[in-house]
Amino acid sequence: MRFCSACGSARVAWVIPEGDHRERWVCPDCGTIHYSNPKIVCGVVPLWGDRVLLARRGIEPRLGKWTLPAGFMENGESVEEGALRELWEETRARVTLGPLVAVISVPHIHQVHMMFLGELIEPRWETTPESTEIALFAPREIPWDQLAFRTVRLTLEHVLRQPEPLRAPQLVSAIR
Repeated sequence: MRFCSACGSARVAWVIPEGDHRERWVCPDCGTIHYSNPKIVCGVVPLWGDRVLLARRGIEPRLGKWTLPAGFMENGESVEEGALRELWEETRARVTLGPLVAVISVPHIHQVHMMFLGELIEPRWETTPESTEIALFAPREIPWDQLAFRTVRLTLEHVLRQPEPLRAPQLVSAIR
């Protein structure tokens, strides 16, 4: 951080504020403490029967790898709204949103991933600038060695381990 967003000072310092226990960016001119908190990634495990919809990434990071539709939550939206928006932005698919099935802490990149189960309303989707290919996969067909992120693998493994009908408990994990 180079400037205070409150007063514009160019003298922000990385210090432990009085009464705190962590270093933070603090403006010595106006006293504003600038907190940096984890980002939430939200998404959907879209199902059509016993198959899961995956998208091949059309953007970095992990260009060309397969993933679940997910992305950063925006200010002013709920986690559920963010998950549905990301699904639409990446696949143009629509689901009936189900339960939260995965909560994965990824502290080394300051993220928390929250994934919901979703039943496709109909088997329709389209590629977008974010996804060059979209396909349904039976569990045995999932391209495990071509998945984009460890959180996608953890989520899929967790969901696919659940008995039918799927009433999955939350997965709470940390990737370091």
